Amino acid sequence: MTAARPLRTDRASTTREAILTAAERLYAEHGVFAVSNRQVSEAAGQGNNAAVGYHFGTKTDLVRAIEQRHREPIEELRQRLVADTDEHTDLRGWVTCLVRPLTDHLDALGNPTWYARFAAQAMADPAYHGIVVKDALSSASLVQVIDGINRCLPELPVIVRYERNIMARNLLMHSCADRERALTAGGTAVGRSWRAAGAGLIDAIVGLWLAPVTGDAA
Repeated sequence: MTAARPLRTDRASTTREAILTAAERLYAEHGVFAVSNRQVSEAAGQGNNAAVGYHFGTKTDLVRAIEQRHREPIEELRQRLVADTDEHTDLRGWVTCLVRPLTDHLDALGNPTWYARFAAQAMADPAYHGIVVKDALSSASLVQVIDGINRCLPELPVIVRYERNIMARNLLMHSCADRERALTAGGTAVGRSWRAAGAGLIDAIVGLWLAPVTGDAA
């Protein structure tokens, strides 16, 4: 009886991982709304169509579990970068703390990956956008990065700062999603490494934050 319990636990853990992987891929390719729990169960090799509900509960719980699966290693990478910052860290340094954890994580996952496309799909879905953003902002290191960027731009009007924060987030996530999609398809247009792509994103996001503010925008 004692030996059977760890076996059941291992089997449940394996099933959960299979469901997470299948759901992440399907949501990335088709969108969260378009994919049913039954499709996820079938893609995960589960004969029981109620497997998703049994292991995760609602679809919202499953989306959160996928996000959490990646947030932890991304958070660890960000914490290391933030630990090297101080009061002299400039805008590029803080933007590096924003970009590198995601691009380095995607690089470490190998190819193919689905996380960037999954996150972009979830952020574009009104039912899950608020959940994903709220959960992300529960990260103390991410809040520290955003505060650091804001401190570098004291003259930027609050409304412009708010808008550019959203622009930077979308540029980062959707650019990574586009690159991930091209890599999965074997596209030759993305010959650069994730490291180089991250450097390009840092340049672009720094430029976005430093762009002049016109009278209408202010």
